Amino acid sequence: MGITMKMLEDSDTCFHGILPTLPAYSLGKASLNVVFGKPDNFRKERIEFEVVNWESQYHAILGRPAYAKFMSVPHYAYLQLKMPGNNGTNITVHGSFSRSDNCDREFQRIAAKFVMKQEVIDYPSKQLTSHEDDKVKKSKKTK
Repeated sequence: MGITMKMLEDSDTCFHGILPTLPAYSLGKASLNVVFGKPDNFRKERIEFEVVNWESQYHAILGRPAYAKFMSVPHYAYLQLKMPGNNGTNITVHGSFSRSDNCDREFQRIAAKFVMKQEVIDYPSKQLTSHEDDKVKKSKKTK
């Protein structure tokens, strides 16, 4: 895209729960024009993207601020995004179930890289009875 690190604006955004490690921080943010539709019926808005340095199955993720800017409505069950166009008719962006499934599979591959190498278990200070010990072992197997 021709965007260099020097072109990114400062950002203090921190992502929690995305990676199974410590919080991840944005490298910076970039404002880009995003266009949906066709030349006869389109929507164009400038959206701010956080740039991150980790492997992901997605190239860009649109969230609530982008939906609000486009006045769009996501339909997750149908993988569709609907928004008003510039000529008064709606624009419908269709997703793909097979591509979505591929993204899920790619996510599993990427997530496997972050598997914790050491599991730390905090046992209660009291001695467990054999029945309680079996419960702990069983719950560890199901996780």
